[in-house]
Amino acid sequence: MPHDAPSSANPGRHAPEFAMRASRLVTSLSVAVASVLVVVKIWAYLFSHSIAMLASFADSALDLAASLMTFFAVRYAAAPADHEHRFGHGKAESFASLFQALLVAVSAALVARESVARLITPQDVHQGMLAMGVMGFSIVLTVFLISMQTLALRKTSSIAIAGDKAHYASDLAANIAVIVGIGLSVLTGLVWADALAGLGIAAWLVWSAWQVARQALDQMLDRELPDEERKHIIDIARQVPGVLSVHELRTRASGLFVHIQFHVDLDPKITLAAAHTIVVEVERRLLDAFPAADILIHPDPKGEAEPHGSRYFQREKNRD
Repeated sequence: MPHDAPSSANPGRHAPEFAMRASRLVTSLSVAVASVLVVVKIWAYLFSHSIAMLASFADSALDLAASLMTFFAVRYAAAPADHEHRFGHGKAESFASLFQALLVAVSAALVARESVARLITPQDVHQGMLAMGVMGFSIVLTVFLISMQTLALRKTSSIAIAGDKAHYASDLAANIAVIVGIGLSVLTGLVWADALAGLGIAAWLVWSAWQVARQALDQMLDRELPDEERKHIIDIARQVPGVLSVHELRTRASGLFVHIQFHVDLDPKITLAAAHTIVVEVERRLLDAFPAADILIHPDPKGEAEPHGSRYFQREKNRD
């Protein structure tokens, strides 16, 4: 199977080169879109003095910083392993996602503070139609970017891009809330509606920050791959002639890469060379399904292997 195309058996895992091309394109696009939105929204705020518009500008400004962080993180994470980083640099994406979550949380706090102040001292929204037009333009750009990010995530399991997409998905909802708030202020005279929309945006940002942080922490703490992928790994190994059973499976993700290690039970009567041939075949088939995998397989003589390995890292055999 060529390694520059997705695996039909497991479309979520791709060759690093294939995934990197998609990551570079979508992160560049993310920075460009965020830059345009920052300029347009600060211009609209200077004319409208809308607190909801200011909130949206602050969110876009932090999104630009987060997108720049993602832009560099995905490139560093895809760098090959070196002498100091034998497991690669994939966790750079996790740090980028955690940084994104922090920025979103800060943005939520600032927006909430300004919204409360505006509720206490309401102010009229000026140039409301202009502000609504800017938000409509922002929604169009955001929908386009999210669509491109969705396509990219079909080609790469990048947690940094997933975090960036979560940012812009929350922006989409926030932009709609801004339009509602400004529209109510302009059309009905409910000046507090603008500030209330700002509070709604702040609450949404808090939820978004938690979702991004949770995914980043899962990867930083070496959470196992999804059960479906673990089962796929075991099934592939068991289908190789000579493999009698599989146990002690451990997996983790690191940026574009995955790390897989497990034990296979083999006939204790075969030669070391025959055991090596079986293990190599298992690895070859796994690499067809997981081209970005670092694989470590330990052969055991079935029924004759003494207990070995640290108890601290042993898993429940029933799960495997």
